[in-house]
Amino acid sequence: MKTFSMTHVGQRREMNQDYMYTSETAVGNLPNLFLVADGMGGHAAGEYASRFTVEKIVEKITNSSQREPVAVIKEAVEEVNTMLLAEAEADASKEGMGTTIVAATVIDDRLYAANVGDSRLYVINQDNITQITRDHSLVEEMVRLGEMNKEDAKDHPDKNIITRAIGVLSEVAVDFFEIVLKPEDMILMCSDGLTNMVEDSEIKRIVLGQRDIVEKAEKLVETANRNGGKDNITVVLIEPFSDEVKV
Repeated sequence: MKTFSMTHVGQRREMNQDYMYTSETAVGNLPNLFLVADGMGGHAAGEYASRFTVEKIVEKITNSSQREPVAVIKEAVEEVNTMLLAEAEADASKEGMGTTIVAATVIDDRLYAANVGDSRLYVINQDNITQITRDHSLVEEMVRLGEMNKEDAKDHPDKNIITRAIGVLSEVAVDFFEIVLKPEDMILMCSDGLTNMVEDSEIKRIVLGQRDIVEKAEKLVETANRNGGKDNITVVLIEPFSDEVKV
């Protein structure tokens, strides 16, 4: 496995409210763990929400007695949702804060992913770029219901309104996905600061067109900034089988 991650404040924001975590080695009963969070809230509340959520999820997974990957992640996210709500109730300056989360672990040839909100996980190969997670956003709900087409959704003024987040309601619904990976597959996790600035087709072209994983990540962030950089940009790239000998 080979991974590289980076985050950038973008061109318009003064503060980076994204937060990420990557570990190629075991975290609790998971053999590896990758997290991206995009916080929301006034002043420093969004920055606090994303960092708190990621750090506490790592802590919960580290200490979890669960063994099945979905159960491990689900338990951690639900517990941290309750903890973040309590943080907001205890401090008026943090009222209304919340965060997205996308989580992943790779076990043998299987990818287990989870998300709340509109931070995304893609699988990319020579043939396709496939969004695995599903955006929990107002505009995406309208697309799913047939009330709007995907082209109109891209530039809709309400596209940043999310319908699920950590730290907003007492119960949080987490979506889970299990994918069988092929040897050439690459995984991209990112905040919407990338996907609002760079089309999926361009993301695929960049990822396939650079020499190594560092250049891929740097070029993605550079392109998002060149296209306007309206939000914080975070990317985590994973090449699950990069160190395996091809026969």
